[in-house]
Amino acid sequence: MLRTKPLDSALGIEITGFDPASGIDDTLTTTIETALLDHHLVCLRCAPLTPTEFVRLARGLGEPQLQLLRDARDADVPEVSVFDSTYKTAAAKPADLKLDRRSGWHTDDSYFAEPAKVTLLQALEIPERGGETRFCNAQAAYRDLSAADKSAYAELRAVHSYDTRRAPARAQARKPEEQADTRDVEHPLIRTHEVTGAKAIYFNSNRTDRIVGMDRRDSDAVLDHIHAHMTRPQYQYHHRWRRGDILIWDNRSVIHSVNMDFPVGQRRIHQRILLRGGVPR
Repeated sequence: MLRTKPLDSALGIEITGFDPASGIDDTLTTTIETALLDHHLVCLRCAPLTPTEFVRLARGLGEPQLQLLRDARDADVPEVSVFDSTYKTAAAKPADLKLDRRSGWHTDDSYFAEPAKVTLLQALEIPERGGETRFCNAQAAYRDLSAADKSAYAELRAVHSYDTRRAPARAQARKPEEQADTRDVEHPLIRTHEVTGAKAIYFNSNRTDRIVGMDRRDSDAVLDHIHAHMTRPQYQYHHRWRRGDILIWDNRSVIHSVNMDFPVGQRRIHQRILLRGGVPR
């Protein structure tokens, strides 16, 4: 018997009462897909899955795509990426946590012409405190824009780069073949969800470099305003992980970041799958 309950008034819903290791049936698929459209973020409470079980679950929701950085891919199930954010030494934890890119508010893969539509992330190891993943409801943030801002932003397009000087921390180095896969792309600043028709602000503080057709000063002013507006507390939910939690979120309607303030030496490891999306409109 599937059971659901809200995670927060801003966004998110929890689903329990199933065994994801046995796969995903039509009822669970429909429940997750509906919850994503209505609440943008789904939490499945379960035990850690093997990479094979995890990708089988993901395929019930869409087509997995490969992670850009080859070194993060699982050796046996390449659709699954493993991310270890453990601080292995005291020197690895910056005094200013903004210097860790995971702290920046972002949406996955926006440097691609066809970014991932959905992300699945499962906690394999978690620290005793800290390490939450934070989410902002980009659709609610759009709805609350002033009429003047909605009109001014309606037709704007932004350049998304693998790295931007606007971000306080530099991106991970790429291999030559990864550089070839990540040329600058343009996306609408306001995107329309292809299923629901709802509009959302499409912004990535780690990747959105500039507004097309504006000089840098005016572009920065627009992007700074967008950033400050959409990350207001009323749009946020902070997920305190339990080992085994699977979070599934819609990159078309949320942005996320990580609270990187957790103890040195305590393991924080996740496995991730991205589901193939289309061109933002």
